[in-house]
Amino acid sequence: MTNTSADIIFRYFPNLTEEQRRQFCDLDALYKDWNSKINVISRKDIDNLYEHHVLHSLGIAEIVNFSNGTRVMDLGTGGGFPGIPLAIMFPEVRFHLVDSIGKKIRVCEAVVEALGLSNVTTQHARAEEIRFKEKFDFVVSRAVMPLADLVKISRMHLSRVVHNALPNGLIALKGGELEREASFVSHTKLITPLSDYFKEEYFETKKVVYVQC
Repeated sequence: MTNTSADIIFRYFPNLTEEQRRQFCDLDALYKDWNSKINVISRKDIDNLYEHHVLHSLGIAEIVNFSNGTRVMDLGTGGGFPGIPLAIMFPEVRFHLVDSIGKKIRVCEAVVEALGLSNVTTQHARAEEIRFKEKFDFVVSRAVMPLADLVKISRMHLSRVVHNALPNGLIALKGGELEREASFVSHTKLITPLSDYFKEEYFETKKVVYVQC
């Protein structure tokens, strides 16, 4: 099964199963089709789907290898990033995708169904209004709000029982200068440049921020 657009994923993650490779390949047609109906990715950027969205999401997989049974909330998922690529990468991990825009959640649901991802659930809600009895091991997010606000919301939803080598917390994909933003967060944090892992120019200013909550 080939999809030259998805080759960038296979270069960095060569040990995928055939099912995972198929699912990553299928993202191209699915998102191009849905983006023609509902603009979940900038139309100028849809041709960069794999580098700017899928691989960027998988930067989190370079920071933590989620153990089976881990529960992850994707806060402000938009069109399903980083949650859907991570759900493909970690089929034994449960992902709950949350966004305040209903049409974006509908796209997520359609993509999840088309891919056959049984480890993903979705919720249409504003971040500050989320009511969910289950606690999560991690909250992941992709630059939806300032880091201090993400930490405040994440703490409400995190379990105190640790199942991974990395303690429970927030893992956020961020870009640009982070020193001032991170200075408002007093918790233990780790800022990792994605250029340490991915060599494309796009990742020169991209970082993964982990905050132990």
